[in-house]
Formats: sequence, structure tokens, C-alpha cells
Amino acid sequence: MRLDVLTIGRSSVDLYGAQVGGRLEDMASFNKYIGGSPTNIAAGCARLGLRSGLITRVGDEHMGRFIREQLVREGVDVRGVITDPDRLSALVLLGIRDREQFPLIFYREDCADMALCEADIDPGLIGNTRCVTATGTHLSHPKTRAAVLKALGLAQGNGARTALDIDYRPNLWGLAGHGDGENRFIASQMVTEELQSTLYLFDLIVGTEEEFHIAGGTTDTMQALRNVRAISQAVLVCKRGPMGAAAFTGDIGDTLDHGLSGPGFPIEVFNVLGAGDGFMSGLLKGWLDDEPWETSLKYANACGAFAVSRHGCAPAYPSWDELKYFFERGVQTPALRKDKELEQVHWSTTRAGDWPNLRVFAFDHRLQFEEMAKAAGADPARIGDFKLLCLQAANQVAGGRDGYGILCDARLGQNALFRAIDKGLWIARPVENPGSRPLTLEPELGLDFGELAEWPLAHVVKVLCVYHPDDDAEIKTAQEETLLRLFTAARRNRLEFLLELIPSKAGTCDDATTAKAIQRMYDIGIHPDWWKLEPSLSNTAWAATCKTIEQNDPWCRGIVVLGLDASRDHLNASFQAAAQHHLVKGFAVGRSIFANAARGWLAGDKNDKQVVQEMADKYRDLCELWDDARKGAEQ
Repeated sequence: MRLDVLTIGRSSVDLYGAQVGGRLEDMASFNKYIGGSPTNIAAGCARLGLRSGLITRVGDEHMGRFIREQLVREGVDVRGVITDPDRLSALVLLGIRDREQFPLIFYREDCADMALCEADIDPGLIGNTRCVTATGTHLSHPKTRAAVLKALGLAQGNGARTALDIDYRPNLWGLAGHGDGENRFIASQMVTEELQSTLYLFDLIVGTEEEFHIAGGTTDTMQALRNVRAISQAVLVCKRGPMGAAAFTGDIGDTLDHGLSGPGFPIEVFNVLGAGDGFMSGLLKGWLDDEPWETSLKYANACGAFAVSRHGCAPAYPSWDELKYFFERGVQTPALRKDKELEQVHWSTTRAGDWPNLRVFAFDHRLQFEEMAKAAGADPARIGDFKLLCLQAANQVAGGRDGYGILCDARLGQNALFRAIDKGLWIARPVENPGSRPLTLEPELGLDFGELAEWPLAHVVKVLCVYHPDDDAEIKTAQEETLLRLFTAARRNRLEFLLELIPSKAGTCDDATTAKAIQRMYDIGIHPDWWKLEPSLSNTAWAATCKTIEQNDPWCRGIVVLGLDASRDHLNASFQAAAQHHLVKGFAVGRSIFANAARGWLAGDKNDKQVVQEMADKYRDLCELWDDARKGAEQ
């Protein structure tokens, strides 16, 4: 695959203080993100639709694997990411103290990315990209500098574009101590000379006023730009914070106002860390798409605005759909992170993974398993062991392939959840008290749903609610309040949300009932990532349901069809009807797969091997029925 842009240089794990308004010393917890300017830029470019890649090194350990896996989730090409067997991945601790102070500590002593060398530069990879983008830190050491220069030379030889984000961090040039990581400028003739010896290699050079001061060797901004222009014919883009940026394609004028500019955006400054990397992502998008500089600067300013208004660096950057939505709608609240509509688009268009088909073995049942154990005279403690057998059957059918998943609870199936996390399965967990109406949630969640903070990010919050649009006001209000609180808590903890609605157990239903219930959920502010809905043989009902979802949330993950202990023939008929609608992605079926096996196993009539094979056969059969139904619908 031909790349649009390859970035080269730093790659780290950012540990971002979750508390805002205090010293780094007082931070009690941290959120983990990818970091490092080139890494952030690569992720930001990928979100904007550019085919981006990264050249760096990471450690052969958990943080290095996290960086690599997160880059893949973001859509970044990782062929140039080298695993270093001897060094640790870099770490950065950061915090938001106030609008002017953003303390940070770099843990980069002999880190993996600073071991990057010429041998790591693959001519084939460089030869298959339109642009190589370097950042300043990797010009600070002879070995990494040689790697960057090799990449730039190969790029120029292939006719590719080259760009530099000056990204001046005095601390990383050895000019400041560990406790002075947020310092952005210390004058240094040595740094100026090192930078100036490379500036002629670039077609685009980007920096703040302070960064051009170090590159130009003077704190007079316009003179610094002229000094850079004397060395390089690159387009010079000087970032001006809330005043946007100025681009100079030729001679340098008397003031920054003489440069080309794009529209700015009046937003609240919450966090400036990573804003420059977001800006660079937007600028590269416009530049590589050959947009006018005014348009490229518009993209850049908007991406920078998103960054300064949100927590974290790379997670704050917009998707291309989000950016277009923002341009069409405009700023409605200066604190973008508090704009619910915009945040919904951001969440929906930047979450990881894709599940165009989803075949789920659901064994999250608690009440039914407990009733089976009681009927068989079996110890309820054995239920957890049986759920491990359910997982074994699911893995046997999935075979490590995408598109398979499980529904499993933590109360009776905790060990199965532990073993499932690295199997490539889609995983959802129930939180409702079985059979409750009005809806109540398992007490283990806590009154504030604090247990969700302990969930792996790969787990989906699933809640079943017996809800009818014609419910009386009291029960409707109680259920809606619970659902809204749960949805809010799931989003706060960065967990996807699956809402299972079952109107048929609460009243008479027609072809419009489910669609009305779904519309009510959107009206009160709930945007599930997934819907789990009752099977229907009515094309009219499915059409109304899908239309309602698409009108309210065009980025919804989709619908899975539940089973309700139906027969194979009934499930097949429901699959045939549902598969006609592209928003229906698959099924989540349980008792139809496990019920007979569970009764026999709990009674001692079947052994482990027998029940695993029986469940695997039934699960595989349903997967084939769904796949055939989908293929038939697409013909």
C-alpha cells in the first residue's frame, strides 16, 4: 500500500493525570494514551483519512505492544515500527494544572525510540510514500539524526515531499533538568546550528514563534523567519496559538499578519499539550490533498482547536467526518468537550474496531443457569466451570477469526471473562438484575456505577430492559433514568454500550413499536453503540427500526438479533428477515445453543468433551445460517 505520509521520531506512552486543576504531585490516577509528536501526528493523519505510517522503535514489553496495537487500531502502518529487545519504551507523565501550566516529566533515559539508527530505515518503505515528516528531537543525537537524514535523502531521491515540525523541547536536547519538562524555550547556539544544517532539506517547516526563534537564532520572530528563509525555500508556517497561524510561501513580510492565514475558531483553552501535533495533522491533510494554504490552515486550526479543548493528545484529534460536521455546524459551545452532539460524533467515528458481521454466543444468563442447577441438584458453584466450557466452544468455532463474540457475566462467569480477553473475541457483559422491571442493576456496580472503572476497555456494557413506549409514566421514568445514568457512566469510562430492548414482554406490539422505543432512547440522550433486538419476520418492522437508528445515529455499530430460546427453524426464519437490512450485523443467541448441554452436564449425564462439542456444533450451525442469510440478501 502506498502511503501518504511517514512520520519519524519519538514514540511513547503518555500517562495523563485524570484530575484537573492540581499539581502533578497530587494526581491520583492517570489515563494511558500513545504519545510523542511523530506518533501523535501519524494517528491524527490517519483519522483524517490519510494513509499514514510511523518509523520509530518501541520496547519489547507491555508498553511497546500497547503503542503498536493502538497504532494499528488507529489505522497507522507499523511496518517501520521496530521492536527493540534491549530498551524500554519511553514514558511521559503529564497533567493539567491550569490554562497556563501543564507539568510533564519525560522518562526517556536510553529509551527505545532514541536507538533508531540508519539500519532501521527501509528504502522500500520510504520509496512507497508521498511525504516524510520529521520532528526536531531526533535531530538532537548523532545516531537518530543519521536515521532521519537517510530517510530524508531517500525521500528526496524519490521525489517525495519532506516536512519538519521543529517541536523544540529544551529538555530533550539536554538543556533543562527532568523537572523542567514543560519549558518550551532556552536559547542555544548549538541547537540553532544543528537545526540550520538540515533546514534546506525540507519543503515545509512548521513551528511556534519560539521554535522559529531557535531555528532562526534570534528572539525577533520576523528576523528568525528571514534567517530560516535564507537557508531554506520551504513553506514556513508559524503557529500563533489562539491567533491561528501564518504561512509564508516566499519572501517574509514585516509582520506575521502578512502571511497567508485560515479562519480560527473561538474555543475554550483546556489543554495545550499535543495541540501542535493536531495542528500538524490537519496541515498535512490539506497540503497533501493540494488544497489552498487558506484551506490547509483552516484544517490545521480546527484540529488544534479540538486538541486544546479535550483531555489527552492523540485521543482528542478529530476524524474526517467529525471535522466536516464541525465545519458545517460551527462552534456552539466554546468548551468542545462539553458539546454533546460533537462528542457523540467524535466517539462514534474514532472508536476502534470494525464488526461488519457479528456472531455472538450468549451465555451471560444468570437466573436461568441457577434454575438449571437447582433442578439438577447441582452445586451452583459449578456454573462458572460450565461457562468456561461455553468459552471453549466459542473459541473452537471462532478459530481466531474476526466476527465472533461472547456475552458473559462476571458474577458467575468471571473466570471465562479472564480467559477470553486475548482471544480476539468481541466481548459484552450484562449489568441488569435478571428479570427486573422497572430496571435495576446488579449491586456490584455500586450506586455510582464505579465498578465500570475496573472493566477492560474491550468489554461492552450490555443492559437488558423490558421497555414499551406505552408504559405508564412512573415505570417509564424510572427505567429511563437508570438507562441514562448507565449510558453516561459507560461513556465516562470509555466503554461501548449495548442496549437490549424487549417490548413484547411489556405489552402488545406492532410494526412500529420497536422503532418508537428506540426513538425515545435517542430523545433522552442515549446513543447505544449496539442494539440487541427481538427477532421479527416483518420487513416493515425491520425497515422502521433501521430507519429510526440511521436518522439519529448514522455511525451506529448496528443491531444483533436475540434468540429467546427459539428453535432452529424459527431462528433461521428470523435471520432471513433480518439479513435483508444492512444495519443488522448478526445475532446474539444463548439458550438455543447451551440449554440442553447445560442440563445434561449439571445432572452428570454428559462430560466436558461432549458438551463442548454439542455447543460448538449448534453455534457453528447458527453461524452458517446467518452467513447464508447474509449472502442471500446481498445477491
